[in-house]
Amino acid sequence: MPEKHPKRPRDPNLLAKNIIDIATGEASEDEIDQKRSKAGRKGARDRMKALTPERRSEIASIAAEARWKKS
Repeated sequence: MPEKHPKRPRDPNLLAKNIIDIATGEASEDEIDQKRSKAGRKGARDRMKALTPERRSEIASIAAEARWKKS
């Protein structure tokens, strides 16, 4: 299986900062990827806490409808 390349930010300014941080040794590619993955999990957890069970159910049913509509 081919090795995955780390995702790079689409914003040119963030990309430039990441490249400079890696080049100067302030951060490694692994550290940058770990920060990104932690942020995603934390955001999902906080969003889940903020939504009511009824709203989560509504979002899930809309998503299921969209999936079935495609096929």
